[in-house]
Amino acid sequence: MSELYPLSVLDLAPIVQDGNAEQSFATTVELAKLCDRLHFHRYWMAEHHGMIGIASAATSILIAHVAHHTQRIRIGAGGIMLPNHAPLVIAEQFGTLESLFPGRIDLGLGRAPGSDPQTARALRRNLNTDPNAFPHDVMELLDYFSDQPQQPITAVPGKGLNVPIWILGSSLYGAQVAAMLGLPYSFASHFAPAQLNDAIRVYRENFQPSKYLDKPYVMLGYNVFAADTDEQAHHLASSWQQSFVSLRTGQPIQLPPPVENYMEKAGAPAQHIMQHVLSCTAIGSPDTVKTQIQEFIDQTQADELIIATNMYHAQDRLHSYEILADIQADLKKPAGHSFTL
Repeated sequence: MSELYPLSVLDLAPIVQDGNAEQSFATTVELAKLCDRLHFHRYWMAEHHGMIGIASAATSILIAHVAHHTQRIRIGAGGIMLPNHAPLVIAEQFGTLESLFPGRIDLGLGRAPGSDPQTARALRRNLNTDPNAFPHDVMELLDYFSDQPQQPITAVPGKGLNVPIWILGSSLYGAQVAAMLGLPYSFASHFAPAQLNDAIRVYRENFQPSKYLDKPYVMLGYNVFAADTDEQAHHLASSWQQSFVSLRTGQPIQLPPPVENYMEKAGAPAQHIMQHVLSCTAIGSPDTVKTQIQEFIDQTQADELIIATNMYHAQDRLHSYEILADIQADLKKPAGHSFTL
């Protein structure tokens, strides 16, 4: 399936209204098994804390759970919020995952806490405001995975293992770090697209070839809400829209049921919140979604898309990914795209 444009999955393990984490994890396994069969490229979980609608806080544990229930698809973190952890701990965790599931583990790293300030303090006990702390921690982590002799500290397991490391970001900072270190870059355009084009440009123009990667590789976050008709898809997307507006106004909620004509009724403030993120979102029937995704690929020249689909009903969410798999063969790669990580 290497000739296909690579599509991947971003799963926050959403907790639906009146649901719980147990149900969320069951849906995650069901979705991962489906996407494994449908030849999606990778399945990433994201670290968030203190959010009533997201169950993926213990990200490494969930990655192991998903990997155990799948056979082929790459499983990883999109991402681990590195300031919350000692780099050695993450090297040991992902060294363990790579040892359990050889050749299938990715490690995406972000520099935000993935939480509110009070929760961040509870996680870390102190807040390091050094702007250089993140790249230093990334380089320390890379060292733990290297096979250099006479290291003062050895990650066991971890040392000498091939765990691909990605830099995640929603600003120019992550693009600069990824370019400097010669690492693949994933931009969170699915929820913060404001600096998307500038970040891609900064990364590609400043990329330094490394032993990890010889040329830039960009994966972009993208929301997809696919259904049999445009009308049905817009209805199902309203769950995500309600949740996103609530999050942006400081009142995070569990994923609510869809409502009719939410955007039309939501008013100007909510519509303004959704305006930019909708530029990185496809909503509609198979043909509509295919056209919107292709336009986004052509615009950004992205090497890969990682797809987020937060729908209230699990079967609607699974069907959306089934539609994506059906249109994947029709998606055209950017000119010059010659490899997939």
